[in-house]
Amino acid sequence: MIRKPLLAPSSIAIAIALGTSLVAAPALAQTADDAAQTDAALEDDLHNRQGDTEGNIIVSASGLEQLDLLAGTSVLEIGDIQRNAVTGQLGELLSKLPGVSATSFSPGASRPVLRGQQAERVRVLVDGVGTSDVSNTSADHATTIDPITVERIEVLRGPAVLLYGSQAIGGAVNVIDKRIPTRMPDHNIHLDALGGVDSATNMRTGAASLDVGVTSNLVLHVDGSWRQSDDIDIGGFQLSNALRAEVLAAADEEEGEGALEEAAELRAVAGRRGTVLNTGAESWTVNAGFGLILGDSTFGASVGFYDSSYGVPTRPGTVHAEEEGGEEEGAELVTIGLEQFRADFKGDIALGDGAFERLKLRVGYSDYTHTEFEGAEVGTTFDSTSVEARAELVQAAGGTLRGSSGVQYTHRDFFAQGAEAYVPPNLTEQVAVFTLQEFGTGPVQIEAAARAEFTNVEAQTLGLERDYDTFSGALGLVYEGVDGIRIGINGSRAERAPSAEELFAEGPHIATQAFEIGNPDLEVESAWGLEAYARGRIGAGTFSLTAFRQWFSDYIILEETGDEEDGLPVFEYLQQDADFWGVEAEFSYPVINTDGFKLLTDLSASYVEAELDDGSAVPRIPPLSLLGALEAQTDAFDLRGEVQWFDGQDRVTAFETPTDSFTLVNAVAAWRPLSGNQNVTVQIAADNIFDVNGRRHASFTKEFVPLIGRNFRASVRLSF
Repeated sequence: MIRKPLLAPSSIAIAIALGTSLVAAPALAQTADDAAQTDAALEDDLHNRQGDTEGNIIVSASGLEQLDLLAGTSVLEIGDIQRNAVTGQLGELLSKLPGVSATSFSPGASRPVLRGQQAERVRVLVDGVGTSDVSNTSADHATTIDPITVERIEVLRGPAVLLYGSQAIGGAVNVIDKRIPTRMPDHNIHLDALGGVDSATNMRTGAASLDVGVTSNLVLHVDGSWRQSDDIDIGGFQLSNALRAEVLAAADEEEGEGALEEAAELRAVAGRRGTVLNTGAESWTVNAGFGLILGDSTFGASVGFYDSSYGVPTRPGTVHAEEEGGEEEGAELVTIGLEQFRADFKGDIALGDGAFERLKLRVGYSDYTHTEFEGAEVGTTFDSTSVEARAELVQAAGGTLRGSSGVQYTHRDFFAQGAEAYVPPNLTEQVAVFTLQEFGTGPVQIEAAARAEFTNVEAQTLGLERDYDTFSGALGLVYEGVDGIRIGINGSRAERAPSAEELFAEGPHIATQAFEIGNPDLEVESAWGLEAYARGRIGAGTFSLTAFRQWFSDYIILEETGDEEDGLPVFEYLQQDADFWGVEAEFSYPVINTDGFKLLTDLSASYVEAELDDGSAVPRIPPLSLLGALEAQTDAFDLRGEVQWFDGQDRVTAFETPTDSFTLVNAVAAWRPLSGNQNVTVQIAADNIFDVNGRRHASFTKEFVPLIGRNFRASVRLSF
């Protein structure tokens, strides 16, 4: 098959050679506590903590002192990751952050939902470039990230995400790992390790990474992880009340027609409780890399392999479930096996005292294969080969304008074959240029960002090709006239090119229980955005409050046509305007703060509402959620209890059902057994203590895959 590239091979080679780290790749945010720190102070902190993975290091974006375009940013450090990593999927790990939910398709596949947006509107990145998996194409596809090998995670919402590309119009998650070392380890050798077990999934997991200083400026790195879990335990019936009623009504109908055996089988399905079959998962990873530290410059590369297999629970009563014999003993179960080979390069070059102080380079290459099995038989295979490269020039900090500018090149070659290959083979290429600038040193500062993208999407088997030119920008105003508090407002205009799936899909998609039809005539999706925020310190406490609104034009959405194909309702990608608005709030206050003891309270809330132009609700919008926690901290022990409440969601479209409210109560105790050493932590946790049967409204499988029930976890983290 001959494919016509957007750029000539020589141009592609040049773009790959340039590479890049994202404009915000060196850790894109500052917390409310750190908002007033300058780059110099942060660099001193980083130097003082070399080799200490427990340090809460937050570094501002390149060349910028405050960068409040990133006001909607949350950061999870290694301790938070250990505490919240219930499953091996990124969505569940982040679900306690304000403005974040999860797709929760199954324990093996759960992607972040940011401000009600998911799939093609949320980018998941590894150290600034895309994960290059196919998790954006379907909710049953896993992300190729194991949280237990991660050092830090940054979640971005708001206008700054335009720097990550049009697929980040709803937000971005940037995962920072240590596969490419950027500093020399203490004592020439640094070891990190994490192991854990749980009760509700019989999970066993372990991970380790090793950095070795071979010479005074060369570091070698190797890491690996393994995780295995069985079918999940749940706190009640597997099926929701509405689906149970539907299945029981079908049983009555079968019984009325004399089909007693079929009626008994349906009643057995409705009566399932305590466990969800075919939800086990297993994954392993291995990575190796090196870093070369030459004064103020660093270079490095890595290679890695990710392997995962997990069960795909099927909705009872569907055509697919009937063909496979349901989930009874001996039936052909549906599983997914995926593999990814990945190679990465990163460079950070000091340029001296000129107009530009640094050149940052980042390249990622991925070869991804994803196979859906029906029993032992191969059903559908997805292959994706991709390259993403970025280059960024950082301006000298002392200039009138502080900021950075760069270029990006992305190439994805996608191929699917099999019974459920609902997306034809396609090639996507994109070239982009971007800039981020800050002006002002007094109480008032101005920030601006802009991005231009040129995208080509081609489905050669269909003879279709589409080109899109998109332009996005943001402007922010910051006021620091109140001691310890920063107040700002950001306006943005973002545009997104339709994806190949939205343009060319045609076929049965079991994950969404729909026969999906793409629309090659889709226009660019665009949104005006407004975000106001205040964050900082009040007395001994810190707070963050954000209100946002987005007005979408030509919002791309799957809409039911009323037809049926292959036993599935037909959905077509169409466009209409949409309006999103919401609020996010966080507050932390030390109720008691004495030498050796602190009692801290954490409160957070998030709410988003979304409506289409015809007055109907945007589907799968998470409801209001509130979280309250009380944490006692000493040098040796931490004890935390938290309550997270999710409101019911009854603003639904015609093809989705309401979701009941539920409350999760969790507790965790952490012990640091070595006096004066914070890098060895033993943790015991209890999740969903009251065994509540909770269901996420953003999930396609909420009717038959509830959240994990009561779960006891134990883990040990070491860092030397």
